[in-house]
Amino acid sequence: MEKIIPATRTRDIKYAVRDVVLAAQKLEKQGRKILYLNIGDPIKYDFQTPTHLFEAVDKARNISSSYSDSMGDLNARKAIAREAVRKGIKNIVSDDVLIANGASEAIMMAMGSLLNGGENILTPSPGYPLYTGLVSFYGAKMNEYYLDEENGWQPDVEDMAEKINNKTKGIILINPNNPTGSLTGEKTIKEIIKLARDHDLVLFSDEIYDKILFDNETHHSTAALADDVPVLTFNGLSKSYLAPGWRVGWVVFHDPTEVMKDYRDAIAKIARTRLCSVHPKQHAIKAALEGDHSHLTHMNEKKLKERRDFTYKRLNEIPGISCVKPKGAFYAFPRIDVPIDNDEKFVLDLLDEQNVLVVHGSGFGQKPDTHHFRIVFLPDMNILEKAYNGIEEFMKKHYS
Repeated sequence: MEKIIPATRTRDIKYAVRDVVLAAQKLEKQGRKILYLNIGDPIKYDFQTPTHLFEAVDKARNISSSYSDSMGDLNARKAIAREAVRKGIKNIVSDDVLIANGASEAIMMAMGSLLNGGENILTPSPGYPLYTGLVSFYGAKMNEYYLDEENGWQPDVEDMAEKINNKTKGIILINPNNPTGSLTGEKTIKEIIKLARDHDLVLFSDEIYDKILFDNETHHSTAALADDVPVLTFNGLSKSYLAPGWRVGWVVFHDPTEVMKDYRDAIAKIARTRLCSVHPKQHAIKAALEGDHSHLTHMNEKKLKERRDFTYKRLNEIPGISCVKPKGAFYAFPRIDVPIDNDEKFVLDLLDEQNVLVVHGSGFGQKPDTHHFRIVFLPDMNILEKAYNGIEEFMKKHYS
């Protein structure tokens, strides 16, 4: 039998966050203890899913083993709609909500229903690699806009405007941003909305980290500022509600001028083909959004802020490394300020010599002739201290 050849659409799909784990696993088989700073999964560290989410799922066990509606459980969608209104998004009801197997599935359905071959959607650089991977998978064209490191990693709206062409269908904004931890300000969001208005574009607003903020910062939901522009807002339980493995996410459709009917119908068609998202876990949504939020205070103020501050301080103390202070999420995106061949080799060499696993910046996108790596500051202070000491020793050995 001849060799089975995969579809060409899969050729350029990469996911740096997990790709680097293969090298770490090889070292673990040799008995090495790896310090994992690569994956944004709070449960892998010292965080726990709130108890009342488990209780809500358990309480619904007798009614949740069947399929749900393809758009999602009605009570859960009502809770998401109420949350959207609390965020300032106008006129949202349950019919404007689709529940998915994680925000990632919602993003996949939304992009697949929008992009034809040869078209493009503006993706942030640096940005979450799911988006660029899907651009390749759907046969669309890459069209990345840069975030400005000198301006706190804010989106470069001028660069964005220059890259819009007659094949551009939308703009993706990740706010707070993964991998930089930056928080996009209200003024910049309004400028992006104007671009969408002027060019008849759909806005994708990924707000999965909207409740993980520091220094009394305020998150502005894109759709709350868009009175006449269509916005798809993606969120879920993975990050703010510490339930990444539950795969509970959603998209909220904000369509103030009613231009998305056919597009929404296309997404609903795809939703029906996969029947529904996991039904039992949908019953945690109302409990999460409308129940006890004390875990957020503990997570943000008691743990993550201290770890963010320590990360920012230690990285900037290392000669040859500089880092913008994150304002949200649990990532930092330090720059390598010494000549190197490429940041993937830098990351693999660091792993091999110091047992510290981070992710190369080129896996998220970056300006030409710059090199970065992403750090997850979810681990406890002891692990972070060991890791940053290892990075410092590595830098002194090779670049002092």
